[in-house]
Amino acid sequence: MPEAKSPTTELLTHYSSQLAQDLERNVQEQDQVRSEIESLQARLLTLQHDHTVLATMRQALESGIPLQQAPVSAQGYGLPTASATGAVRRKQTPTLVALIRAHLAEQSEPCSAAEIATALSEAHPDRVIKTTVVRTTLEGLVARSSVQRLKQGHSVFYTSLEPNGPDEEGPR
Repeated sequence: MPEAKSPTTELLTHYSSQLAQDLERNVQEQDQVRSEIESLQARLLTLQHDHTVLATMRQALESGIPLQQAPVSAQGYGLPTASATGAVRRKQTPTLVALIRAHLAEQSEPCSAAEIATALSEAHPDRVIKTTVVRTTLEGLVARSSVQRLKQGHSVFYTSLEPNGPDEEGPR
């Protein structure tokens, strides 16, 4: 009978070794697939960003917005100067203050900083809008008497003090 245990023990050792190798190979393959997924996700984010930029550029071209020409010195190299680029950017990208004022002017009820940040992020997916920055900007507008702060318990809400449109007259 001792001879029967020996082949069984060898067989168990062989299967145990094979299972350990299979498990190690499986873990390595999982790591490789995770790495590929991370790489593809980074590539997807880059492509989505590029798509947003290209769509914005196409929209600007289709809307007939005249593009500023670079000064002659930079045109020779086909590169816009920093001042020309900044001028175009200022015209096309509204400031966070302008976005917040416009959003509050459209609202009939007071909004929290988180609600405003969420709404602006959805309306402007190409911009990173953080709640803390929105809250700081709102407090600056409160200090300038453009926005009113309303506290309800532990919550803080904001509402516009400025008129909703150019037809309305009010204090500035």
